[in-house]
Amino acid sequence: MVTAAMFLAAAAAVGAIGWSGEVLLLPVACLFPALWAFAATRLFAGLVSMAYFMAASRGLPVGVSIFYASDIWVGLGLWFAASLLFVTVHTVLWSPKPGWHRPLRYLAAWALMSVPPLGIVGWASPITAAGVLLPGWGWAGLAATTAGLSAMTTRAWPLAGVAIGVTLALSATTRTDPEPPDGWVGIDTTFDYQVAGEHADYAEHTATIALVRRAVENGASTVVLPESALGIWTPTTERLWTRNLADLDVVVAGGAVVINESGYDNVMIELTGEGARMLYRERMPVPVSMWRPWASGGASAQFFGNPTGSFAGTSIAPLICYEQLIVWPILQSVLFGPDVIVATGNGWWTGDTNIVPIQKASARAWASLFGLPLVTAYNY
Repeated sequence: MVTAAMFLAAAAAVGAIGWSGEVLLLPVACLFPALWAFAATRLFAGLVSMAYFMAASRGLPVGVSIFYASDIWVGLGLWFAASLLFVTVHTVLWSPKPGWHRPLRYLAAWALMSVPPLGIVGWASPITAAGVLLPGWGWAGLAATTAGLSAMTTRAWPLAGVAIGVTLALSATTRTDPEPPDGWVGIDTTFDYQVAGEHADYAEHTATIALVRRAVENGASTVVLPESALGIWTPTTERLWTRNLADLDVVVAGGAVVINESGYDNVMIELTGEGARMLYRERMPVPVSMWRPWASGGASAQFFGNPTGSFAGTSIAPLICYEQLIVWPILQSVLFGPDVIVATGNGWWTGDTNIVPIQKASARAWASLFGLPLVTAYNY
């Protein structure tokens, strides 16, 4: 009984520490495969998985209650429901047999939770630590980290753990945070939308335009704005922005909502003083709060559509908000050889949680892994 309690406490601690929002702590999540693999029973493996996942996603209940202006119980219900797929996959694939069964089954669980449909809620994947452990290694680093995670499910887990620890120590002394390219600037904002469904008004547009002007005065030639910074995209909004950019030598990317027949697209728009064009349509909006395939009026999901975009003449890997928490969007984008990762978000609803720091840590880790410049812009 004491051992069981210790396992559960360890799983919760690994989830909480690894997903604290501090990029250098992401490798702590690499301990999860060992805790899962050496659980005494299948049921206990499920409980270990639940402890890890719920600790890693602990900001969700508060975020949901703020987003919907609802009682905390709504958030708690969604928090529990979101964990069910992760827990079910890891419970079903757990094996009591030692040897090759465990690493292969862990690889299967990792793969299932990395791509749609199950990967839609594939948060807290330990593979994100690859960029902290092996910065600049790219796909080889991803493969090596996958091998290390698999080794953590075998009797050689102490050696694998030591290897991961030594790799982390070495990389921590040499790695540098990814930076934007010269002339590129991401602008953070602090607009409070109060409730879901509100969008940028005229005052917020003019305030954001002033921020862009200030950035240009300070030498920026390419500016990235947060998700939703441009509000609902209309011809009137386009005229407002293009007229105000007409005297500036700058290219701007900003998040917007484009209404369609079934709901809306969450997008990035490229803007100059000469006009605007669609840059990117979000592949995976936030499930339930945005993407609701069972009902009309929600955000469209492109899934594997437009993995890269051309912004300011540069190929970018765009990641809007939720896409920074899951695995396949960034890996799909990198397959197409982008030059820059552009990560944006709108965290007005996250309150004092660590959701936005986790998004930023994930984006930094992926940029480090593939040696790509990173530009971020968030609304807090």
